[in-house]
Amino acid sequence: MRKPVIGIAPDFNPGTGRGGGESEATLFVRNRYVAAIEAAGGIPVILPLIANRTLGAALLGGLDGLVLTGSGPDIDPRRYGERRRFKFKIMSRERTNSELALVTEARKRDLPVLGICGGMQLMNVALGGTLVQDIGAQVAGALPHRMEGPATDVCHPVTVERGSRLHEVLGRASVQVNSSHHQAVKAVPRTLAVSAVAPDGVIEALEDRSRRFFIGVQWHPEYLYPRHRVHRMLFEAFVAAARATRRVSRRTAAGA
Repeated sequence: MRKPVIGIAPDFNPGTGRGGGESEATLFVRNRYVAAIEAAGGIPVILPLIANRTLGAALLGGLDGLVLTGSGPDIDPRRYGERRRFKFKIMSRERTNSELALVTEARKRDLPVLGICGGMQLMNVALGGTLVQDIGAQVAGALPHRMEGPATDVCHPVTVERGSRLHEVLGRASVQVNSSHHQAVKAVPRTLAVSAVAPDGVIEALEDRSRRFFIGVQWHPEYLYPRHRVHRMLFEAFVAAARATRRVSRRTAAGA
């Protein structure tokens, strides 16, 4: 049986112009995301940015799962109805539009989605949620969520909600994670449920329990999966959900 095809949404540098000494627009992805999907049994495919929903629908039609990566700048607060209160880099309009369209269409199709760090934040915003723009300034007694050591190390625990899909996947109520973010989920829309929190109350995972697999985590499991079985289980469960999606799609197509 063919392995499930997993689309990975890339980071995007819009560049400064064309030719001369100006930089060109660039799509790029850290290879750790690609390696994690491959190790879990999927076929990783780096996606283009999409300019319209028709193209996005066609693109998702060839995929069995979608990963929203966590690298790059932050979402423009205007996307969730706020003004920017602190100084930070804003994600390009092109990447934001593309990922919002992809995750909205993927959820509509019940295509498995895994959001990582900023990817989880985008999932929340796509469904009507808001973000903490700066944890240090807005969360009293917050942990240092930008760890100083290597991302392959863990730095704090998260408590996993019993009965959640994430708890079912990981099989435990507490997990040690890494941390590399200064923003976090604030208001959570009704369609999503909190499935893990840090000791300081910062939301560390979200999920839509009405979907086959729609989970976002605030940490970076792509750095941890080679050494930590529990984080490998997250990728394996995601790819397994994508494989099941593929089987259903093939049966549907065969019966059409």
